[in-house]
Amino acid sequence: MHFLYIFFFVLAICAYVLYNKWINVEDFDGMQKTSSIGSGIGVGSTVKISFCSSCSHRGHAVTMKHMLEAAFPGIHIVLGNHPPPLLQRLLSKVITTFQVGVIVIIMGGEHIFPQLGYITPPPWYYFLRANRYGTIASTWFFGNFIHSYLQSSGAFEVFCNGDLIFSKLMHHRFPSEFELRELVIRKLANLGVVGGLGRGIWS
Repeated sequence: MHFLYIFFFVLAICAYVLYNKWINVEDFDGMQKTSSIGSGIGVGSTVKISFCSSCSHRGHAVTMKHMLEAAFPGIHIVLGNHPPPLLQRLLSKVITTFQVGVIVIIMGGEHIFPQLGYITPPPWYYFLRANRYGTIASTWFFGNFIHSYLQSSGAFEVFCNGDLIFSKLMHHRFPSEFELRELVIRKLANLGVVGGLGRGIWS
């Protein structure tokens, strides 16, 4: 019976992780539609906004996307998640493994420890087992809190045709709509995409 509980816990965790990944992919796929192609001043150029999806930056990214599409008809806007550093990603995996391990040990420790060579489980197991539901809830809650923190990069990085034109990680703030338009204008002008672009937009 204990192994049945373990199976359903692990299954629920896997379903939760896969569901979140599927939602993110669907959202980003919908966001990455190419703007209508015509004779617009943005045709042939791509702006990528790489943001922290777990920091509630998605709404700001979508607002900037719509603004750039209106200011530069035909431009291709790509939205995507900016992953945290490698060390944070590895630690988040450790936290998830620890959560699953605690749940598995609490629910099936009496069968697991003998398989590991212990005649009787260690004292701390009985301490956790005495309040197993509280221990599982605490492990799940605090583990998710730490996992969410480790998955947060705090980024809002804007690239135009592959070159970084704004970095929240460097400036510690979001760009304004006016500022981002100006940065894209300068980048397109430097590439010789158009001439007198700034005057055309603000006239």
